[in-house]
Amino acid sequence: MHKPLTVVLLFVLSQENGSQTAEYGSVCRTEQGSRRHQEGIAPRPSDRKGKTSKRVHFVRNLIREVAGFAPYEKRITELLKVGKDKRALKVAKRKLGTHKRAKKKREEMSNVLRKMRAGGAGDKKK
Repeated sequence: MHKPLTVVLLFVLSQENGSQTAEYGSVCRTEQGSRRHQEGIAPRPSDRKGKTSKRVHFVRNLIREVAGFAPYEKRITELLKVGKDKRALKVAKRKLGTHKRAKKKREEMSNVLRKMRAGGAGDKKK
């Protein structure tokens, strides 16, 4: 009967694409063992969680362009224009339900406002 086999892998996260690679794996038994090198580990589907694809991003932008903003989003942008960030957060929280979603929405609306200002400033200079 064989003694139990233990495999130890050292995982290193790649800086470029965030995928995992196993640098060294050692196979150990009590008296014998040899080092193994594993080329790579296939990315798991769970690694993609939360990342929007190109198609979804395109469709969302198209819908935003066609439909425009919801009334509460317009109100948030108006509050942000006047500098009432805290009030904008409260309005968003009441509409969206959670603090985290409200912060994300406020940030999104402030980015939209920033882009509008940058686009408007470019037109005035011409």
